[in-house]
Amino acid sequence: MFDLFRNREKTKKYLMGGILLMVSASMLLYLVPNYNTGSNASDVIVAKIGDTEITEAEARRLIQAQTRGRQIPAEIIPNYVPQIIDQMITDRAMEYEARKLGMQVSDQDIADDLRTNYGGLFQDGKFVGKDVYASMLAQQGVTIDEFESELRRNMLIGKLREVAIEGSVVTPAEIEQEYRKKNDQIQLQYVKVSPDKYKKDAEPTQEEMQQFFKTNSARYTDPEQKNLVLLVADGAKIEQGLNPTDADLQAAYNQNQANYRLPERIHERHILLMTQGKPAADEAKIKAKAEDLVKQLRAGADFAELAKKYSDDNQGPTGGSAAKGGDLDWVTRGQMVAEFEKASFSLKPMVISDPVKTQYGYHIIQVLAHEDARLKPFAEVKDDIAKQWKQLRVNEIMQKVSDKAQAALQKDPDHPEKVAADMGMEVVRADGVAPGQAVPGVGVSTDLDQAIASLKKGEVSQAVSPAANKIVVAEVTGIVPAHPATFDEVKTKIHDAMVSSKLSRLVQEKAKELVDSAKANGGDLAKAAKAMGLEVKTTELFKRAATVEGLGSANYFDDAFKSPAGAVLNPVPMPDATVVAKVAQHAEADMSKLPEERGRIVESLKGDRARERNTIFEIGLVERLTKDGVVKLHPDVVTRIIGSFHTGS
Repeated sequence: MFDLFRNREKTKKYLMGGILLMVSASMLLYLVPNYNTGSNASDVIVAKIGDTEITEAEARRLIQAQTRGRQIPAEIIPNYVPQIIDQMITDRAMEYEARKLGMQVSDQDIADDLRTNYGGLFQDGKFVGKDVYASMLAQQGVTIDEFESELRRNMLIGKLREVAIEGSVVTPAEIEQEYRKKNDQIQLQYVKVSPDKYKKDAEPTQEEMQQFFKTNSARYTDPEQKNLVLLVADGAKIEQGLNPTDADLQAAYNQNQANYRLPERIHERHILLMTQGKPAADEAKIKAKAEDLVKQLRAGADFAELAKKYSDDNQGPTGGSAAKGGDLDWVTRGQMVAEFEKASFSLKPMVISDPVKTQYGYHIIQVLAHEDARLKPFAEVKDDIAKQWKQLRVNEIMQKVSDKAQAALQKDPDHPEKVAADMGMEVVRADGVAPGQAVPGVGVSTDLDQAIASLKKGEVSQAVSPAANKIVVAEVTGIVPAHPATFDEVKTKIHDAMVSSKLSRLVQEKAKELVDSAKANGGDLAKAAKAMGLEVKTTELFKRAATVEGLGSANYFDDAFKSPAGAVLNPVPMPDATVVAKVAQHAEADMSKLPEERGRIVESLKGDRARERNTIFEIGLVERLTKDGVVKLHPDVVTRIIGSFHTGS
């Protein structure tokens, strides 16, 4: 409801969710392969910006962090490496320039940013404690110093960007043009030329498939496959086997009692009659209405019904309290504007207040329950403490596995079951594993594919984390070399490839035939479609940003907005069909509503312009600092990193 509850939504966030959001893609994650290069990657310098060094180890960790979980084929990852390293250099160059200009981020700035943007760290307005903060970050392999150092850098960069891009100007003509672009509408007649209609025509004969195989046999080679024995540590299963004693939990409770203290709080509801934004002459009338509602409530009227009918609290992220009968749930001190808070905490439960005046208007308040500040008893929080205790122990075990599993299996490769038992891991055997193939107990993992890519029989991979809360070490027990596939092995692939190719060609031919026929008939798309046994449909009027029923995103038809009514458009390939469309009509934007949109359009255009200027500024800054010798890149190291991802070494 407006700003009455300034921090209310933040205090409702789960702690874990808040912490996870804090750890950005640029943070250094753990449990990723180091990829041996014959030297200590932590000592090899990729680039130097002033006194700041980017090491090879840092670059590799960030590359893995930004490509993990995206199902990116291993052969494509090298294309991302230069971009990621360039961004690391740009960020540090921006930090360098900000410091040079005297910009600073104080410890208080960091604290304020945490309080503002990471509400999960503050429960009921109080910091959850350094131990909880550290343990949550540790689950992501990040220390407090690392996280806050990265946060400080990002805040410095933000300050520099504000200076670099301020002052964007938008002209009235640009505002009008953007308004028309957003609000002009069109209506289409359209025909979907679907592949399903021509499937029978696309079926290849056995002879055609045989001939295709002979001509394209080089395309059908089974890749190298590896037989693996995998040691898998599954955090979820490890957690199931952990059973803390009551003494363990009591000790954790005693050490962290600050986390279990609840401030004084009330459960309340209200009815708001707004004065904000209304003429001052109306205030007396509004106050009189509030006083009348108080009389009705004290006479026994239903509070919830009156709130739904009369309350103006119908805005905000959750739609306001009016729809909920005025219910504001539990609130604590510091969440409300001063006048509202003073009145609320002075009321006894179930008493109807006199009208309370705030900057928003007149409030009628009823406190449903009032709880004094208290320490949650051990019994009440025991289950939560147990969950935290288990998670911390799982993290310790997983870290131990990550550090020691590879060495243990290398030392005794003939007895993986014994190593697994000693390390608390499971043994999974998988034969004929090719890159991109799902592995039992692991799934599809680019990290695992890269870790085993260059291994020979008998060699052991480094520990990798193919999925959240899992660690895997693999030993190669056999290798099946790449070999030409037989026709029977790839017959299904050939069939599907031939059908797909022929269907695509048929659909394009039919779509072109439909366009030509419609144009030859003076733009009569319906007549042309009927002659080909196709169905014509008509859309409602829609804008450029719309999702069009039956067609999907209006972005596919951007050219239609620039074409006159009656124009037959070129075929538009879409995921499920190719569409032939005709512009049925144009409806120009209602210019009388431009004043309502002007502010939002100006902000949007300024934002676009700011992003363009920021990109230009960043590129120019790095070029200047490179010319001045502040930025020094070692291309040979970058080349080696790219090469290692090509080979998986």
